[in-house]
Amino acid sequence: MKTLTASIAFAALIIGGTAVAGDSPAPKNAYLYIGWPNDGEMVRKSNFRVWFGLRNMGVAPASVKKSKTGHHHLIIDAPLPPMDEEIPSDKHHLHFGKGQTETRVTLTPGTHTLQLLLGDHNHVPHNPPVMSRKITITVK
Repeated sequence: MKTLTASIAFAALIIGGTAVAGDSPAPKNAYLYIGWPNDGEMVRKSNFRVWFGLRNMGVAPASVKKSKTGHHHLIIDAPLPPMDEEIPSDKHHLHFGKGQTETRVTLTPGTHTLQLLLGDHNHVPHNPPVMSRKITITVK
């Protein structure tokens, strides 16, 4: 199921037979995920910890250009940005350019979506893009 979901997400990024993505190559078996909270989780406090997981690639700070590495971007309540441009930096697109693998976020009570997108040394998604699946959580 995970492979099918990733394939569908990647297929949505195909335009005219060409993948729309950045220039930094990523292994096809790279796997990015949110370790906590889990999809469907009810979070009891508005300020909570989110931790990130990555397999078959490494994490490096934003300014470090190193093959098969990137840094995390947490997308909150927003769609994926264009895959061939720098990932925005705003309240919906949090950058972790120091190589952080976890954070604390504060969200209002209600339903929210979270998704990770790996960026290269220039904050541009890799080719193919390395992203987690989008999860939905509820903040009580």
